[in-house]
Amino acid sequence: MKSLHFGAGKIGRGFIGAQLSLAGCDVTFVDVNSDVVNAINRQRGYALHILDREPFVQSISGVSAALVADSVELFLQADIVTTAVSVNLLPTVAPVVAEGLAARRAAGVNTPLNIICCENGIRATSYFKSLVVALLDADMQCWVEQVVGFADCCVDRIVPIVTLDNPLDVAVERYCEWCVDSTVIKGNLPAVSGMHLVDDIEARIYRKLFTLNTAHCAIAYLGALKGYEFIHEAVADSTIRATIEGIMGECSDVIVRKYGIDRAEQSAYCRTILERFSNSLLGDTIKRVSRDPMRKLSPQLYFSCPITLALQLGTATHNLSVAVAAALKFRSDEDMQSLQLEQMIARLGVADTVREVCGIDNPLVLAQIEEQYGAF
Repeated sequence: MKSLHFGAGKIGRGFIGAQLSLAGCDVTFVDVNSDVVNAINRQRGYALHILDREPFVQSISGVSAALVADSVELFLQADIVTTAVSVNLLPTVAPVVAEGLAARRAAGVNTPLNIICCENGIRATSYFKSLVVALLDADMQCWVEQVVGFADCCVDRIVPIVTLDNPLDVAVERYCEWCVDSTVIKGNLPAVSGMHLVDDIEARIYRKLFTLNTAHCAIAYLGALKGYEFIHEAVADSTIRATIEGIMGECSDVIVRKYGIDRAEQSAYCRTILERFSNSLLGDTIKRVSRDPMRKLSPQLYFSCPITLALQLGTATHNLSVAVAAALKFRSDEDMQSLQLEQMIARLGVADTVREVCGIDNPLVLAQIEEQYGAF
């Protein structure tokens, strides 16, 4: 199978492109960075440095790359198109994909094609589909519905910032999970290690967001307040770990009750995540994970959304409130959003800042957050 992957950054090379290549796909990376494109075409591969209890190196070979401007013709032979560019850049990719699909149809290529946006967001592929379809006429839209699958997914692999001798090489954790919505796939996908075709993608997305991402960010903010530099240092702190386990428990109550995830499966998932966070070889920095606190506090993301769902379900929110308070207290001169939060709190107070940033207006939760904010 031929794979076209937009985004030759660390996530693209270290996760999606690597797993597709290891599955036997002919992978072409597409990127705007000519230096990266030229380096991939010159070396035709790179190394994955797996940071595990027993580290090892995995070779990725036979890959190629193209500039975005030169990628349209590549759609004629592609079987799967993936992205890892960040959600906010998907609008820049949509016109290229629309043009590629038009070229594919004009050439009489009617074989199935699947497009999967591997972004850290909620239903990124559905969003991307809306962008692409808006650029097509009605006749072309009908053709796309028949032969192109736009599959939402959930991706999970920690790719820390590690400097290696070869700039193309990537350091990653061993664990990887890629859940793909099976209900919209056209034809077949390659058998990829770590890829799971599921019929409950929404549950998988929110399980990952409210377990891994929520806990990851909470560790970062709580760790920052105690002066830790790395995630593994913070999670080894018994007080922080107890709060994180409490957060995972509160989020698990929401996930199990709302999405029907098996309780034992969810508990095992939480244990695996804590083991991953404890991996000192990753060198996962609190600075990386804590950035952009206002975005992470927004109503649809890691803290506010599970709190809102917990209130609807009548489950506990105390530890999640501690995490919100820690995020509000987080300060970094290098992080504009943390400085904006500081100014908002000085102007509005904690409760009104939470109302505006988080969309939370429950008196009990607001009181919990205010109390904990004052205690930090």
